[in-house]
Amino acid sequence: MSDLVSLPEIERAAERIAGVAVRTPLVPFPRDPAAGPALLVKAESLQPIGAFKVRGAYSAIASLDPADRGRGVVTHSSGNHAQAVAYAARALGTKAVLVMPHNAPAVKVDACIALGAEVVYVEPTMQARAETAGKLASAHGFTMIPPFDDARVIAGQGTAGLEIVQDRPDVDVVLVPVSGGGLIAGVSAAVKALRPEARIIGVEPELAADARDSMAAGRPVAWEAADTGRTIADALRVQQVGDLPFAHMRAHVDGIVTVTEDEIRRAMRRLARETRLIAEPAGAVATAAYLYHRPALPEASTYVSILSGGNVDPSLLLEVLK
Repeated sequence: MSDLVSLPEIERAAERIAGVAVRTPLVPFPRDPAAGPALLVKAESLQPIGAFKVRGAYSAIASLDPADRGRGVVTHSSGNHAQAVAYAARALGTKAVLVMPHNAPAVKVDACIALGAEVVYVEPTMQARAETAGKLASAHGFTMIPPFDDARVIAGQGTAGLEIVQDRPDVDVVLVPVSGGGLIAGVSAAVKALRPEARIIGVEPELAADARDSMAAGRPVAWEAADTGRTIADALRVQQVGDLPFAHMRAHVDGIVTVTEDEIRRAMRRLARETRLIAEPAGAVATAAYLYHRPALPEASTYVSILSGGNVDPSLLLEVLK
């Protein structure tokens, strides 16, 4: 499809974010060599805002016409994308207004405010978020920086996939958390362009499995906010994958695996104890798929799981580590 993000677009995004986003390492997950194939963890928790979202947000805002950028930007997000937009806007000298659900984790809201952004609270539904952000954009001339359904943002997120293949050209399977789909869209586009034989597997909570249902139906399927709100993985509570991400998923993604709430907690605990990496619940789902659903994954010599973020509420982290 001609509207899919291309490798050259992802490479240009990589040039824009160089020196701003961290080129994160692939951290080996300790294992008994007899226990199975290697897992490498792409530690996006080490980004300056603690999540991969800085890639797409900075790339998108940096690509704006200076006049548009000068008027300010607006977005809607449950946390990490909002924080990324706030960070990028401050770095590029413009105003950021963030529409966030009132149940967003305090650790994420506080970080946004500390970066100088203005926060507007709404009900925790995609409709409320998107409508409010759109009204603010129209009223004040802000440029919308969507959280996932945007080619500029997808290209920025795809730089993580670019790095994975550059650092590990023999990668066989890449496990990617799925929320709105921006990360898996960009990563799959990059990986499949550079290593077509690699397999891309999306991972999401059983309690927010709209991407699984969407792939099965052949079209984006929405879940109710009350249903997705049950999962501990707050960053994966988006009710429906975006249209453009879904087009990438249909073209490039080889399957979807779901994980339980207990598996997410156990993966968080093991990541902290065994790799010394802090994962928020959403950041742990891809590793959970490797640890607890290996039979459902393609056979491989080398797996990479993307630890998408580490912005976890301290009290939750304490509870999980116990």
